[in-house]
Amino acid sequence: MDLPVERSADWRNMRTPEGLPPMGLRPDADNPGRATVNYFAPAAERVVIEFLESGTQIDLKPGPYGHWIGEFDEPSPGATYGFRVSGPWEPQYGLRLNPAKLLLDPYALAMTGELVVNDAIHSYQMQDPDLIDDADSAPFVPHSVYVRPLEPTPNQPPRIPWDRTVIYETHVKGFTKLHPEIPEELRGTYAGLAQQPVIDYLVSLGVTSIELLPVQHFVPEPMLLGRGLTNYWGYNPVGYFAPHSTYAAHGQRGEQIAEFRDMVDALHAAGLEVIIDVVYNHTAEGDHLGPTLAWKGSANADTYWMLDGGMYDNPTGCGNAIRAESPRMVELILSSLRYWVTDLHVDGFRFDLASTLARTSAMVTTWAPVLSAMAADPVLSQVKLIAEPWDIGIGGYQAGNFPGPWAEWNDVFRGTVRDTWRSIGSLSELGARLTGSADRFAHNGRRPYHSINFITAHDGFTLADLVAYNDKHNEANGENNNDGSNDNRSWNGGAEGPTDDPEVLKNRRARQRSLLATLLLSAGTPMILSGDESGRTQQGNNNVYCQDNELSWTDWSAMDQDLIEWTKLLLQIRDRYSVLRPEVHPSPEDLHWFNEDGTVLTSEQWNDPDVRVVQAMFKGDPSVLLCLNTGPEAVEMNFPMPARVVLASEDVTLTGVDPSAGVKVPCYSIVVAEVLPDE
Repeated sequence: MDLPVERSADWRNMRTPEGLPPMGLRPDADNPGRATVNYFAPAAERVVIEFLESGTQIDLKPGPYGHWIGEFDEPSPGATYGFRVSGPWEPQYGLRLNPAKLLLDPYALAMTGELVVNDAIHSYQMQDPDLIDDADSAPFVPHSVYVRPLEPTPNQPPRIPWDRTVIYETHVKGFTKLHPEIPEELRGTYAGLAQQPVIDYLVSLGVTSIELLPVQHFVPEPMLLGRGLTNYWGYNPVGYFAPHSTYAAHGQRGEQIAEFRDMVDALHAAGLEVIIDVVYNHTAEGDHLGPTLAWKGSANADTYWMLDGGMYDNPTGCGNAIRAESPRMVELILSSLRYWVTDLHVDGFRFDLASTLARTSAMVTTWAPVLSAMAADPVLSQVKLIAEPWDIGIGGYQAGNFPGPWAEWNDVFRGTVRDTWRSIGSLSELGARLTGSADRFAHNGRRPYHSINFITAHDGFTLADLVAYNDKHNEANGENNNDGSNDNRSWNGGAEGPTDDPEVLKNRRARQRSLLATLLLSAGTPMILSGDESGRTQQGNNNVYCQDNELSWTDWSAMDQDLIEWTKLLLQIRDRYSVLRPEVHPSPEDLHWFNEDGTVLTSEQWNDPDVRVVQAMFKGDPSVLLCLNTGPEAVEMNFPMPARVVLASEDVTLTGVDPSAGVKVPCYSIVVAEVLPDE
């Protein structure tokens, strides 16, 4: 049995009601030169902490509620260590305690070392999973690193209001690995992302918030290693407090912590927020046949949702699912999130498969213990919280249901806008997405900006590939093109992949620009996938999670400068006209919809999938017209009121002598016009 911890805004002060030391291995604040350790293993009969360099092993003493406690001379910073846990081996009941397996400290502030494919990383014998394996796993698994917490430094977060936020999703390594203006030894690292050429690019683009794919320490799946691949994205965590070590340029024995914070501070100094993608839905330990790296060998049933026979529930599709209603996991999640805010200065979190955090033994509820605790927490309630509001389990699709402080990825926006620019779907559906998706978010005090609008993300086609491929081409992943989604809603414009056909290229260019415009001019919080503004391609691969190479990295020598300039213009327009980024859901009086001749759309036209042209007037000071031609033919649009064209995705011509009367709009294009004041 484990009891809830006392709440505190400072992760360092998280203690059990019995006044036990902080979780993990930490310097003793009351006794300089000494250290304390608190390790949770409720079924253990013996727990040993082992220091790898010296070979020293220290027995911990049993404490209350499954905690094991130790106090000893402080190890040298940079020392590597792990735990060995003895106790029942009854895998049919979820008990997998095996002292031959070196276990990570879930609270380690740093980790180092690679996962190596070897039978010893498993707690069972490969020929019979019911039998315990006695081979030492230490040479083949990552190790915890002892470090003292960083001294506090001033943090000056930009605190970008939600209605001003523009998110840029990118990858620490991939974004800078090929950057020619960054010293080679810094490319692909935290330090590389903090270099001035990178910061200048991001600032000039006009984005406000950098969202990093997982930076909490992770390891690749053995299956990928066996195919000569790796986990590039990082959605396979083992250390929720530890910045991923291989992204560090200056060392992996704790140096990665300061390097990460220095990166955040450099981005802050330029006015950019840092949001990190976190994976609290599963760990790298997989299912009953996966490796034993941390929790599986110490607190299996308190960490994971278990089924009969020692099997693992799997609503994540990743082999296991974190039991986020467990008091011990609630404490770990809250403490680690606070640490990333208070000590490492991050500004928010995007929660992968957040519905798994909403699972309880009775139901899926977005007021589950850990989600409620975040909303009420004095630290976490002040930062950006973004949910990927689904998992693959029963009841897992929770889009629109997260509580007020949370923003959510809006997958319906993605699907609708993709369909729109291949001439599919009705204007009524598009209208809901352009105006903030009130059907999903206009309840419980939520605002348009709680909708994270996106067309592409790390998972799926890039924007360039969305208009160039009808089908995925994932052969490089080694799964016979069976991985990755088949529901791409893409259109190649008439040729699959690379082509020299000028008409196909013209079609693709027009749709790229219009897709970006729809994203950046819609009500809600836009998220741009890194490289979509510059034409980055993955050669039709829509699942590059295992491609740590040029297929995934940003090619700075092949940037589409015209598309970059178009993106900048769109963000300038978004910034200039507040009516395009409303703080509240527009009322019917604030929105007016017209067809191409400037007359009000009828209900029949509104719901007719063959109607491909619309003019949307957003009432404000000034009012703005968005004129969309989503069909294959040019259309003459008569403005419903005098207006001045301020931006067009393709060249337009006047429909008459009066420039305020209307324009001829090419196929697959958008025009933005400012409504002129009444004379």
